[in-house]
Amino acid sequence: MPRKPTCLFVGRFQPFHKGHLLVVQGMAKMCDKTIIAIGSTNKKDKDNPYTAEERRDMIQRALQAVDIIPMHDVSFVEMPDVSSDDEWTRQLLEKTGDIDLVWTGDENVKVCFEKKKTEVKWIKEVPGISATEVRKRVREGGDWKALVPPEVASSMGAIGAERIK
Repeated sequence: MPRKPTCLFVGRFQPFHKGHLLVVQGMAKMCDKTIIAIGSTNKKDKDNPYTAEERRDMIQRALQAVDIIPMHDVSFVEMPDVSSDDEWTRQLLEKTGDIDLVWTGDENVKVCFEKKKTEVKWIKEVPGISATEVRKRVREGGDWKALVPPEVASSMGAIGAERIK
């Protein structure tokens, strides 16, 4: 039986939503090991309201609720933004070690890894579900909880979803 790939999923996860969860569920089926890179760890503003630790906690809780953790090999790395795409890619690969496949819906991430001759699996956005939409609904008092796993809604509530405003 051929070895399943080691896969990388890079995102800001501000916050982790149901679309992200669908991606990780797919990765759990196809990948031997899943590495989740929490990006933009050095940014803190209205579009980046949660710390890397808060995001990791939200993701872990959501993955535990659907038995991805501990049933699958999932690890996390934190990655700040850096001024050069090449340097960003080099630093990220230093943290992750060898990877076979990058899952992304971000054009910049795709280009960075294609330059490194790493296979990229393109992710299509789930219509109507994005972290931008979650933050918008929080700001406007809309139903944002429908877009995130219950564990993320609970974490956001405990931290204070109004931080986004």
